Amino acid sequence: MSEQSSVTHPRAKVLPGHPGLWWGLLGTFAFSFTVPLTRVAVGGLSPLLIGSGRSVVAATLAVIALSATRQRWPSVAHWVRLAVVSGGVVVGFPLLTTFALTTAPASHGAVVIGLLPAATAVMVAIRGKERPGRSFWVFAGLGTGAAVTFAALQNGGLGELHQSDLLLFGAVVAAAVGYAEGGLLARELGSWQTVSWALLVAAPLMIVLTIISVAQQPPSATPVEWLAFAYLAVVSMFLAFFAWYRGLAIGPMAQVSQVQLVQPVLSILWAALLLHERIGWATLLGGVAVIACAGLAVRSRLSQSM
Repeated sequence: MSEQSSVTHPRAKVLPGHPGLWWGLLGTFAFSFTVPLTRVAVGGLSPLLIGSGRSVVAATLAVIALSATRQRWPSVAHWVRLAVVSGGVVVGFPLLTTFALTTAPASHGAVVIGLLPAATAVMVAIRGKERPGRSFWVFAGLGTGAAVTFAALQNGGLGELHQSDLLLFGAVVAAAVGYAEGGLLARELGSWQTVSWALLVAAPLMIVLTIISVAQQPPSATPVEWLAFAYLAVVSMFLAFFAWYRGLAIGPMAQVSQVQLVQPVLSILWAALLLHERIGWATLLGGVAVIACAGLAVRSRLSQSM
């Protein structure tokens, strides 16, 4: 294996300086623009076009990268796992969040998606057949409860969850599955190779959905909305995964997943700066509660695994 290879051994230890954390932080920073820029893009593009079209663009880049580097085709077992990754981060998360953000403010979506670090840790525990202690499950449950309560209160009262909230919760589950499986798979195939092959798995479906979306609602976006779409396609759907899966592959995954805790904070900040959304006390308190519970869940799992 060459020194430049992105493939890491499953038992590799954290390197001096914790490079996995830095790669994870870079990926998280890139992902933090996804929610607010999706909110921008839906102003002139249909949610179906945004959710599927961004994957088609990213898949085109993946074909170029895989062909240029003459990557070997994955095994049958790898294709099955790639389908799981694809269903989570290529199909599920982009489509669900895009439809949700046609009505939900970006700051609201960022708080709900703040559950993702804890959800990813849960999926890693399940996928790795680990048995975290009771405190992990308590904090993960509290985080879920905090997110549901926040969403309900912002919609008028307890029990008043909107369809957009259900879509956001579904997106969290989808992304958590894709992150966990993708992080494990990146140790065998490489970080950028994993997301590239996953994009190819979903490409036929996404091409069909893109054609349908254009036929049903021809795009009429402004240059700013097209730029937002371009970021979602090139960075959120492709380049950001290079860093994120690289960080997870180096690991340890429980520790690297902690850096996701800054993502909702950054997303709320970008929503205020780019979209001029008013960030009230409810959003701030809800974000703090969700992030705190997610952080305690991930930290408790990390301390129990050491």
